[in-house]
Amino acid sequence: MTQEPRNPVSHVLSFLVPAGAALALWAAWLGWDQQRDVHPDGSTSGPYAAWQVVGLVLTLLVSVYWAASRRHVTGAVLGTTLGLTAAAYWDWSDDAGGLFVVGVGLVMMGSLAGTAVASAVIVSAKGPGPHPQQA
Repeated sequence: MTQEPRNPVSHVLSFLVPAGAALALWAAWLGWDQQRDVHPDGSTSGPYAAWQVVGLVLTLLVSVYWAASRRHVTGAVLGTTLGLTAAAYWDWSDDAGGLFVVGVGLVMMGSLAGTAVASAVIVSAKGPGPHPQQA
């Protein structure tokens, strides 16, 4: 039994598209907001509002769906995770306290788990289909 040769461009794109989308979407949704909100009682919150994070997650689903629906689950999961982790590191690395590393680690673990679950749901909802090397 012979297999058709795999298309390396398809595999590379399945990783680069979600990674690039994650970087660009972080910049669009979160990158511009760097100020903490000060409340009347003196407490602070932010710098991101809930609607910004929800918008980021919902728009990231487009690139995750694009890759996972083509059965490139690894690219969907690792590409998105790499893009978000790199964006968080770049955005938060000016923190003098060093605690930004904890936040970056949490972004990495959360995006890895979230995109893995989303990809699994997408693949199972699409049902049986051709594998990437057959498409």
